[in-house]
Amino acid sequence: MSYLFTSESVSEGHPDKVADQISDALIDHFLAFDPDSKVACETLVTTGLVTLAGEVKSNIYLDVQQIARDVIARIGYTKSEYQFDAKSCGIISAIHEQSQDINRGVDRGAPEEQGAGDQGMMFGYATNETEDFMPLALDLSHRILMELADLRREENEIKYLRPDAKAQVTIEYSDDNKPQRIDAIVVSTQHDDFEEDEVKMLQKIKDDIKNILIPRVIKKLNNPELAKLFNDDIQYHINPTGKFVIGGPHGDAGLTGRKIIVDTYGGKGAHGGGAFSGKDPSKVDRSGAYATRHIAKNMVAAGLCEEVLVQVSYAIGVIEPMGLYITTYGTSKVDMTDGEIAEKISELFDMRPAAIEKRLKLRNPIYSPSAAYGHMGRKPYTGTVTFKNAGQEATREVEFFTWEKLDYVDQIKQSFGL
Repeated sequence: MSYLFTSESVSEGHPDKVADQISDALIDHFLAFDPDSKVACETLVTTGLVTLAGEVKSNIYLDVQQIARDVIARIGYTKSEYQFDAKSCGIISAIHEQSQDINRGVDRGAPEEQGAGDQGMMFGYATNETEDFMPLALDLSHRILMELADLRREENEIKYLRPDAKAQVTIEYSDDNKPQRIDAIVVSTQHDDFEEDEVKMLQKIKDDIKNILIPRVIKKLNNPELAKLFNDDIQYHINPTGKFVIGGPHGDAGLTGRKIIVDTYGGKGAHGGGAFSGKDPSKVDRSGAYATRHIAKNMVAAGLCEEVLVQVSYAIGVIEPMGLYITTYGTSKVDMTDGEIAEKISELFDMRPAAIEKRLKLRNPIYSPSAAYGHMGRKPYTGTVTFKNAGQEATREVEFFTWEKLDYVDQIKQSFGL
């Protein structure tokens, strides 16, 4: 019996993602000027207002108001009619110094003795159903919204788009868990107020999404098999409630860390519950999730299994993880139990917090690009970034999305005799 599975994504202009991007911009600026910064920063956005809160231990003082305004402008909230405008919105900062009770468990003199910044469990997942080893429904949802953002910025084929949007894709799978077709696509996009009546407005948006956006998404897939999943029988739900002029932080308040499933695997695998944005890498909510994704992706890429879930867990202030759990969902290609596989993987990957930071180069200002369209499944790349703050400037060449690199495939193959 076939079954349906659905994942969603949200655009960079969604209020929760606005909050995430502001929080991660603050992280990047702290790390650019002081790589040893310890930061946990939360952001709330609503009509005409941004509120920043959290804890910081750093040698740099940031102009947090200007950083937040720059992020809001880059996203596209630059007009007063949005009721949330980079130039005019109020910004309140309640950021204060980090608790010494927390810090004493993390900083212990020798860098390699760094303890975990919190307790908890983190999960990494990978599947071979897409070229980036991500679940297909989430992958397509991200692609739809990234293309929609490109169309909005081009102001060429579609001129009425505003920054807030959501997408959702439902995939039909066969009994052996292979994607068969796309059953439904949902797209809700904020738009300018049209002069014509609501019926004509809605019809134009539907036509543009189906005839302009979706063909552009298909063209960029570079995979004929995936392109075949798009067919004339797909159910499209475009702005199903009708008019969507009021949106962004004016339509809904946004908070850091409220889109953790969008950030990870779209409901596939599992999630430990901890958000990523606004946290420096000593917080294992972030670094542990990146490290387990790195393991999972390299395992599948090495041909060890077709699908895998990796869990790591920590106690606050403790150097060694509590344990590593792995399930291959019965897709393992070696004559070993999942427990035996986990033991062997533990020998290849040092999961102490400081080792993860070093292996994945996480003490760099690399987090802003991850704060929209998912932290996982992205293409790793190297780039030069420049940060400005109150007359100071810091330029760094850094590697982005290091947890997506396939740099352990050969070691895994050798270790497991593949």
